[in-house]
Amino acid sequence: MYSTASRKHASADAGRTAIVASVRIRKRAAAIALACVLIAMPAVALAASRPPVPKATSPLLWATVNVCDTATHPDTIGIRGSMPGTGDRDEQMYMRFVVEYRSPTGHWHYLKDGESALVAVGNGSSKARQAGQDFQVARSATQSYTLRGVVVFEWRANGRTIAQAVRATHTGHTAAAGGDPPDYSAATCTITRKAAGRS
Repeated sequence: MYSTASRKHASADAGRTAIVASVRIRKRAAAIALACVLIAMPAVALAASRPPVPKATSPLLWATVNVCDTATHPDTIGIRGSMPGTGDRDEQMYMRFVVEYRSPTGHWHYLKDGESALVAVGNGSSKARQAGQDFQVARSATQSYTLRGVVVFEWRANGRTIAQAVRATHTGHTAAAGGDPPDYSAATCTITRKAAGRS
C-alpha cells in the first residue's frame, strides 16, 4: 500500500519558510549579455520589469487538514492550502497536494497514489487563493496510521516558474470551503484500523 521511499521535495522542505525564486541563467553568453543590459538599464526600469515575488513570511501561505475520516467522508483525508497573490494578474498560481504517512520511527513517507495533479488556482491579482483535495485511503485491518498533507505552491509568469514554496499541514487555519465539519483544521489525520467484522 505504501512506498518506502521518502518524497524528498515534500518531506525535506515542508517545514522551510523560504520561498525560492527560480531564475536561472544557463549559458555564459547569456550572463554576459545580461550584464551589459544591467549596466545600460536604469535600476528603476529593471525593478519594474521583474515579476513580483510573494513574501515567505506571509500568513496567507499555509496548508491544513480540513477533513479527517468523518461519517460523510469515511477513510478520507482532505488537504487545503492558501497562497498569497502578488497583485499581478499576469502571474498564475498553482498547488500540488501530497499525502504522507508517519512510520513507526517517526519519519514521514510518501503515500502511494497520494499526489494530485498540479492545480491551477487563479492569477496573482487576488490577495490570496485557496484550493483543496480529498484523498480516500484503504483502511487497514491490522493497524492505525497517521497521515499529513504537504502542499507545493508555484507562482508562474509567462509560462515560467518564478517562485516555489512547500508547506506541511498545521492546525489553526480557516478554510474558505470544504471543511468537514466546517472550520476544521488539524496538522495530521489518524485513520483507525478496521473493527472486527467490518467490511
